[in-house]
Amino acid sequence: MLVERRRSAFTGELLVRVALAWLAVSALLLLTNLGNIRGLRFPDPDDVMRLVQVRDLLGGQAWFDVAQHRVDAVNGGVGMHWSRLVDIPIALVIAVLTPFLGAADAEIAALVAVPLITLGTAMLLAGRIAWRLLGAEETTMTAVVMALSVPLLFQMSPLRIDHHGWQIVLALSAMNGLMAREARTGGWIAGLSIAAWLSISIEGLPVAAAICGVAALRWLRNRNDRKWLIHTMQALATGSILFFALTRGIGDLATYCDAIGPVHIAMFCWGALVLSAVSAAEPMPKAGLLAGFAIAGGGAVGFYILSVPQCAAGGGFAELDPILREYWHSQIAEGMPLWRQDLDTALQIIALPLLGLFASTRLALRSHDWLRRWWTEYSLILAAAILVAVMVARAGALAATLAAVPLGWQLRDWLRTIRGMRRPGMRVLALAGVACALLPALPIMLMTIAMPVSASNAPVTGQPAVSQLSRSSQCDVAAARPALASLERGEIYAPLDIGPQLLLWSGHDVIATGHHRGQKGMKFVIETALGSSEAAKAALAARGTRYVALCPGLLEAGLYAAKAPQGFAARLVSDDVPEWLEPVAVEDASGLKLYRIAAR
Repeated sequence: MLVERRRSAFTGELLVRVALAWLAVSALLLLTNLGNIRGLRFPDPDDVMRLVQVRDLLGGQAWFDVAQHRVDAVNGGVGMHWSRLVDIPIALVIAVLTPFLGAADAEIAALVAVPLITLGTAMLLAGRIAWRLLGAEETTMTAVVMALSVPLLFQMSPLRIDHHGWQIVLALSAMNGLMAREARTGGWIAGLSIAAWLSISIEGLPVAAAICGVAALRWLRNRNDRKWLIHTMQALATGSILFFALTRGIGDLATYCDAIGPVHIAMFCWGALVLSAVSAAEPMPKAGLLAGFAIAGGGAVGFYILSVPQCAAGGGFAELDPILREYWHSQIAEGMPLWRQDLDTALQIIALPLLGLFASTRLALRSHDWLRRWWTEYSLILAAAILVAVMVARAGALAATLAAVPLGWQLRDWLRTIRGMRRPGMRVLALAGVACALLPALPIMLMTIAMPVSASNAPVTGQPAVSQLSRSSQCDVAAARPALASLERGEIYAPLDIGPQLLLWSGHDVIATGHHRGQKGMKFVIETALGSSEAAKAALAARGTRYVALCPGLLEAGLYAAKAPQGFAARLVSDDVPEWLEPVAVEDASGLKLYRIAAR
């Protein structure tokens, strides 16, 4: 039977165990990503755009101005919903190291250091939960499980500087707050962590609501525990005001569906005020308490629906133009639900979280008193994270991180059982079973290697060729810098996915990138790609666009070509260049085709 055992917050042994695990994982990530680091091949266009945003900040763009003025510049640029909080560590590393290394090497250092620091922080916070409640071995096993999670490592590998890693860190910080001995301290840690988390990405709202729901359950279970919810909500409201003032200022008080704004802050303040009033009225019957909860939650939701009905109906993505939904949003695998993923990807996303939920449930059943309540609460929050991951694949990294703590305990239990087996054959089978459980895609990978290529894999007549749609992207815009620099500054028509790279490696403008606030430009890019070359000529002339760039090996270009075989993009992919485009000499290794629009 497990008993409560909250150790000291941080000890030398905890730090050593986490540090050793972090160093080992970091070394592995550096080795496996060395080629990408040298070539600055970013894992996602959002990472490129994040560096562009940081460069703009260091180059003098105002702190409260997070617009991309070189995207759709003819229409005034595109506002971004990204938080400056994520820019701070990147900009800080670059600013500190530039005098010693130069700007280029300082950027590389930041691109490597910041994700690995994020990983180390996450491992420390997860390990701290295991250390305080489970034991030393479980702390190490928690780090091992984190190291085996592909979705988690993807979000914290070198060059991955977008906001997803910090979301995980702040979620773990909130969970550490819930583990505190004292309600005031724990509530404020949890609330401020949630406020920062939501300031970075409003996608965290469902799991944040689950954390607040657990605090409400503590109040319902024991009236003396009401301070957990009170302090959490007060910290959430206060922190949201502070982070909004720090990152948005008072120059833009509009409420957007994709970022925390005045309406959201008003909701948090309403909840904090109502719940504080209910707390002051205690003791009261349970019916009165439930009524207070209903007024706090229902009032906040009602205010939201009345104030921003468009957001309540689904927000910015619900209002996407159908052509953007088909050709852009539906092509972003990480934003799609679990059932839209390949089998091996789906297993990597969901297997560890489900095993973690199984383990946390076992822990709850084997514990008693405070510890049983804690693991029950942990299971509820983990279940909420799993539900979010089922709906949005990229949330699988958070679910896997939360699962790592109970699964670390389960792994230690499995290994202890295996060590006690007398028959070597059974040990081997058991170890293989554990390996398959922790690496769920391993059997599929081994089967793929073992099975010969089937003739059924050949392209079906009338279907786009596999090489056209399934090949990896070959597009190194950095290698085309000399050619881009030789051209007078102007607007470039290019597919959405290489827009950020063109911004990063040149001083030119682009029509659009894959960011939903720039829907007008995005729609223009897609419609032009699918339309005829004559229509493209007229549309680009009307905008004053000067150049066209495209990587034929890019998946996005292949999609356009497959959907519209006679379209503008298809002609460029097949090297059937319209006469009104003049080729610009570019380094062949870049994979980029660059054209100047002929003078009219």
